[in-house]
Amino acid sequence: MGAVLLWWFNQSFSFALLFNHDADPFADANAEDSGAGTKEYVHVRIQQRNGRKSLTTVQGLKKEFSYSRILKDLKKEFCCNGTVVQDPELGQVIQLQGDQRKNVSTFLIQAGIVKKEQIKIHGF
Repeated sequence: MGAVLLWWFNQSFSFALLFNHDADPFADANAEDSGAGTKEYVHVRIQQRNGRKSLTTVQGLKKEFSYSRILKDLKKEFCCNGTVVQDPELGQVIQLQGDQRKNVSTFLIQAGIVKKEQIKIHGF
């Protein structure tokens, strides 16, 4: 039993050395993004809920835009429900039901709200 335990410890220790778990896996993404709430980029993310359900979030739009008007057009265009949430760190965030990342990015570009280089799509 002691030999098996020692073998398991050596395997897990070498696994930990191989995949450095102390390092932040999102360090390069955070350095590249320079903060989640930057106004230079519009971040379109997906959040997994329970089971197959997912939520698409849009943040970083300029404050002069009417979030409720954009949300109304997005809901009508993509036949989904959504809401505008006030976050203390990120400001106003648009939430839509389902995986609407590509739909939202093309909609924002075609509507002239943002340029293609200003959109960052995150997830999976």
